[in-house]
Amino acid sequence: MDSLSTGRVAQTLQRLFNEAEQADRALMEQFTDAETSGQSLGEVLGEHLAGESRDLRGFYRGYVDNFLNVTPEYGRFLYQCARVRKAKRIVEFGTSMGVSTLYLAAALRDMGGGHLIGTELEPTKAARAQVNLEAAGLADLVDIRVGDARETLVEVGGDVDLILLDGAFSLYLPVLKLLEPHLKTGTPILAENAFDHDNEYLAYVRNPANGYFSQAIPINAGRGNELTVVTR
Repeated sequence: MDSLSTGRVAQTLQRLFNEAEQADRALMEQFTDAETSGQSLGEVLGEHLAGESRDLRGFYRGYVDNFLNVTPEYGRFLYQCARVRKAKRIVEFGTSMGVSTLYLAAALRDMGGGHLIGTELEPTKAARAQVNLEAAGLADLVDIRVGDARETLVEVGGDVDLILLDGAFSLYLPVLKLLEPHLKTGTPILAENAFDHDNEYLAYVRNPANGYFSQAIPINAGRGNELTVVTR
């Protein structure tokens, strides 16, 4: 029996999805209104990146109460990827309230243990994620580091078996390059919100000369989900 189906993990995830639906409803309506008004995805992304560039911490502090979480479908995919890879060390950029963290940590638990290093810019979110991990009985597998990922992920303790990128869009490529010395052939890198609009991260991982094989995946189409595998 996998730990996603019954027990504390399943109960905690159901609670979090209910909370997220309430917390993010107004924000999702804003995105819908932007589409209805004719604003292109490229324009929305441009505004987002401009906000990150002006003040990264301040920009994301505006989302302190928003989950911005993965869907159940994508969460199960994360769990499957970790199981297929037989991951022992996972790095997650962008922990938020810990929804995706729970799926990855559950995979580690069901394989006998491991270590998940999460990083979150906003301390309030990191604290809430810690509480959720404790509620699910997975806290002993996870180390949530608070701060800029370019600093918190300098030391990860060895080879990384799987990476999830789901934080500040502009940091996907810097974070990947920081972790490259710890990647082995076949390591999967999953990126959420990697939208194909002048995206330097996508340009990098889709160039075979850089040692990757990468493509968009149809799970939750429209959310910019990219699966990359290390080939070097």
